[in-house]
Amino acid sequence: MEPLDIVDSQKDTPAAGKLNAAVAITVALLATFMGICKVKDDNINQAMQQAQANRVDHWNYYQARNLREEVARATVTQLKLAAVGRPAAEQAGYQDAITQYQTLATEQSTKKAEAKASAEQDQKDYDALNFRDDQFDLSDTLLAIAISLLAITALTQQRGLYLAALVPTGFGVLMGLAGLAGWPIHPNGLIALLS
Repeated sequence: MEPLDIVDSQKDTPAAGKLNAAVAITVALLATFMGICKVKDDNINQAMQQAQANRVDHWNYYQARNLREEVARATVTQLKLAAVGRPAAEQAGYQDAITQYQTLATEQSTKKAEAKASAEQDQKDYDALNFRDDQFDLSDTLLAIAISLLAITALTQQRGLYLAALVPTGFGVLMGLAGLAGWPIHPNGLIALLS
């Protein structure tokens, strides 16, 4: 007997109708759940992109502040060297300029530290968002496997295959709920393998 003949002969039984109904309901529920998770995952991806852009901007500000600080410190050194041997009448002007550039250097150093702290916080924000993004990615993958198994179940009418499809379904829903609720469930080994 051909495989398609076996499938056709099993489609007419009452058990096949119940199994097909269970498969259809499960697929509909999974598709709805995946849609909800997709919306949240897309929002997380946008936040990750923003955190990444902010991190780059803050490191650029850090570098600019660093350059300004170094130029101000070099100017202070040049002014101090230039002031040596100048008449007393000119010393006040040099001292005012030295004070102004020392203040500028100190100000840039403070702003540089703030930019560095902001960039490091942006990286922490990105990492936290990536943790949740990984949860949604794993959920999506597991639920896609489950839906594939459910499709084969509908074709073959094998109840055992339906039960096997519930394993990735359960883990996929768990990971999706973890992403939605912010639970700290994260299979690091599996994520590292897939990354």
